[in-house]
Amino acid sequence: MKLNEATSQRIIELCNKSPYTLTKLAELSYIPASTFSDMLNNKRENPSSLIIYKICRTLNIELKDFYNSDLFKNLDE
Repeated sequence: MKLNEATSQRIIELCNKSPYTLTKLAELSYIPASTFSDMLNNKRENPSSLIIYKICRTLNIELKDFYNSDLFKNLDE
């Protein structure tokens, strides 16, 4: 699995555990809908750290909690 795929899956996973829809998460995180959609559809090769930070802040989790997932083990280059 590539980093962008793991990232999009992790966002969906965390969103499903939260009270927010994906659309609401993007809105509350101040991420443009097109950017968020591209991330979730793996059209962005390198998700920015700032975007991940905004998502974490909205979900009230730390960055380390975002990346604390088996999804990020054994990533392909």
